[in-house]
Amino acid sequence: MIDVQLQRQLPDFTLDAAFTGSADGITAIFGRSGAGKSSIINAIAGLLPPDHGRIRIGDRLIYDSNAKINLPVHQRRVGYVFQEGRLFPHLNVQRNLLYGTNFGPANGHIIEMDEVVRLLEIGHLLDRRPGTLSGGEKQRVAIGRAILSRPELLLMDEPLSSLDGSLRAGILPLIERVRDELGIPIFYVSHTLEEVIRLADHMVVIENGAVAGEGSVADLMSRLDVTPLSDLPDAGAVIDAVYQKYDSQFDLGELEFAGGSIRIAGLQSAPGAALRAHIRARDVSLMLDRPIDTSVLNVFAGTITDIRDTDGPQLDLLLDVGAPLIARITRKSVHELALAPGKQVYALVKAVAIDRRSLGGSE
Repeated sequence: MIDVQLQRQLPDFTLDAAFTGSADGITAIFGRSGAGKSSIINAIAGLLPPDHGRIRIGDRLIYDSNAKINLPVHQRRVGYVFQEGRLFPHLNVQRNLLYGTNFGPANGHIIEMDEVVRLLEIGHLLDRRPGTLSGGEKQRVAIGRAILSRPELLLMDEPLSSLDGSLRAGILPLIERVRDELGIPIFYVSHTLEEVIRLADHMVVIENGAVAGEGSVADLMSRLDVTPLSDLPDAGAVIDAVYQKYDSQFDLGELEFAGGSIRIAGLQSAPGAALRAHIRARDVSLMLDRPIDTSVLNVFAGTITDIRDTDGPQLDLLLDVGAPLIARITRKSVHELALAPGKQVYALVKAVAIDRRSLGGSE
């Protein structure tokens, strides 16, 4: 496991965060801009010294204020992918990649250049200079350079934030391949739910320099008390499901989960594939009776288990439909339907409303 305990006084707040990262897969460090996410991974990398704390990667301490251990950057065995590629402009892609090998420990996991080039699909770029690359190509090379340093931990600080939608969509599968094929644990900083839901196994929510929640993506997304998630427009439950079949006549994919089936427009995948369905709270409607003659294809019978009350016109309701589901509706609707914990309801979700961008594997 990767154990992180950090305290540092920052200009706007005190960073005081303690959490445990997964030894394999991706741990997402999620929160609003300015919450302290980048400060955390900069401290892990050795770029921002904490005032107090302890950082352990496996059985190796890289920082301990009490024991006066503070390994320099080049001895931490940590690879870093920044928001911008930060490639050396005077070196071609191949020499940028080889630069990473200068810092790999002799006893580190051996990753060959050819393997990285294949994995990231950058063989055709090797002779080019960074100035001739697109943003997505630069990030692929930056990821490759970090991997070739043979790190025990790979840090990625919002690596897709400077890319547009199409370029981002091209990089996400490559990060999944790095996760699945190389076995290097990754700390992935993001304020984009789409990326976190698709990529991460474990999630740490940071708010004002502190840990607001930690756990699996599905569990955290179903908690009404995790404020940074609950207040976002894309907030909503994540349901672990298995792809069952595709209806070619109507272009509908069907997932199975503990509460039944979910139909999603335009979704094709391999039967048996484990996926996560992100259902935004604002896309869930409620009825007291089972609807008839409706265009909505997903209707789930469930029970209200909790209500998050706020001062505004809308409330978040947590439902049990065989898996947690969140509905965001007006205070007026809650009043007129006399909705309260324990009430039996039907939740309606359009097949065209479910977020296909964040569908990703789950374990």
